Amino acid sequence: MDRRDFLKTGGLAGLFLSVGGVSLPIGRAFARDGDDITLRVLAEDGPNSRDPHGDGVNRAALGTFTNIYDRLVNFDRIEVAPGLYRYDYLKFKGELAESWEVLEDGRVLVFHLRPDATFHDGRPVTAEDVRWSLERGINLPASKRQLSTGSITSVDQFEVVDGHTFRMRFEKADRYTMPNLALTFASVINAEAVKANATAEDPWGKEWLRNNAAGGGAYKVANWTAGQQVIYDRFDDWKSGDLPRIRRAVVQVVPAAPARVAAVTKGDADVALQLPPKDVAAIDADPKVDLISLPVTNSFRFVAFNTQTAPFDDVRVRQAIAFALPYDAMFQGAIFGRGTPLYGAATDQPETSSFPQPYPYATDLDRARALLTEAGHEGGFETSFSYNVADAITADPIALLVQEQLGRIGIKVVIEKVPAAQWGTLLTEKKVPFYVEGSSAWFNDPDYFFRIFFQGDWRWNFGAFKNEELGALVEKARWETDKDAYDELMRQAIRIVFRELPIMPLWLPSFDAALKPGVTDFTYYIHGQVDFRPLDRKA
Repeated sequence: MDRRDFLKTGGLAGLFLSVGGVSLPIGRAFARDGDDITLRVLAEDGPNSRDPHGDGVNRAALGTFTNIYDRLVNFDRIEVAPGLYRYDYLKFKGELAESWEVLEDGRVLVFHLRPDATFHDGRPVTAEDVRWSLERGINLPASKRQLSTGSITSVDQFEVVDGHTFRMRFEKADRYTMPNLALTFASVINAEAVKANATAEDPWGKEWLRNNAAGGGAYKVANWTAGQQVIYDRFDDWKSGDLPRIRRAVVQVVPAAPARVAAVTKGDADVALQLPPKDVAAIDADPKVDLISLPVTNSFRFVAFNTQTAPFDDVRVRQAIAFALPYDAMFQGAIFGRGTPLYGAATDQPETSSFPQPYPYATDLDRARALLTEAGHEGGFETSFSYNVADAITADPIALLVQEQLGRIGIKVVIEKVPAAQWGTLLTEKKVPFYVEGSSAWFNDPDYFFRIFFQGDWRWNFGAFKNEELGALVEKARWETDKDAYDELMRQAIRIVFRELPIMPLWLPSFDAALKPGVTDFTYYIHGQVDFRPLDRKA
């Protein structure tokens, strides 16, 4: 694949950037003094925590955890174009672990730590820090649920063999263990630093770690101005990889998308994230910018139905709406066609086990009306259609198009714009009957996707879906080692959600970022944030 499929080239400039009424110095965006390189990144919001096990952390915080903490292992990466990479979900490389062994048919993992690795305060990293960090992870709610998907559930599994050897035991091999150990939930924390700031009421030091770092990653937090900027300085004693070329990284919060776009086109920034789809085409054509655009296969946009609430507890109503939705208009109106459609499949029989994949629904108002009549709603009904106001750029045009289109089949829709602070709670409590949302899965395997989004009493089961047959298929697939048998189980599961329709996927998004020409070795990770460690700037 040629780099020109992803990039356009361009220039340099810059003085000051106004953020929320405050002028922040920009200078020459990518400053170099000898081998010293300062990278400037513009983002929609800033990190809200330094605790990789914390509750309510935002996506920006995942980027912070990636850079200031190490894990035992990390995902390897694949070059998709010259100087552009994406993480390789199937391969791993050591971070704190210089090597590891897989024993007893995968039921025992032994990690050998780098003997010279230290935390930012100079204290050596030990196997006890690894053990304590994982114990903390399985005792705090946000990380506990995720780590359990890799069978990391009990302190009885952890053993400190010696100061630099750590052993994990499992009842049976789980292919999700290593991927979980590569996530930020498995970050290795300076146990002594956190313990020194814990209290009887807060034995895991949650309050302290939310506002203080305790890592040994490639970067240290040099300055943290909440809601404005975070400055990261390279940790020159880092031993878990090649010393990064970027000596300092400045991440500045620029909430207004037009300002982020303007800054990067003027050369006032090296990287701009969260580009609005409506501006990407213009950026792509700008000779002063390199545009990265990658398909995101583990994220999706969808319309959800609360399957436990009338009238959406009737599958015919859900199917009627799925046949009424104005898919092409939403795809163009909300994201300007920058994504991969998940509607319009020619058949209701999945040809592969991959997921998400296109559903067998396309706009057909006559079929929608017939299904409503069959469900006893010939005259239609009234309902709300909700979205998170923080998601308004994409969700508002979707809501308006849904309102207009469903009116054509007799459904009167009232649009409800829910404050961001209330949105997560309302979804968790299943109080929103009909809405648009977007989400991501940490891993790409279809059985993992089904476990997260189509079962369980938690927020991510967006349709409040309960189906015993699906649950049995997914559980069996989790442990299936024969590929053909696994694929058949997943095709059966896909047929169920095609038919029962707890959610109607709309599209896979595209990850878009704007780079100053010469910025190379950008690596896309699950969280869509910037990993400073592999980045470089070519003269």
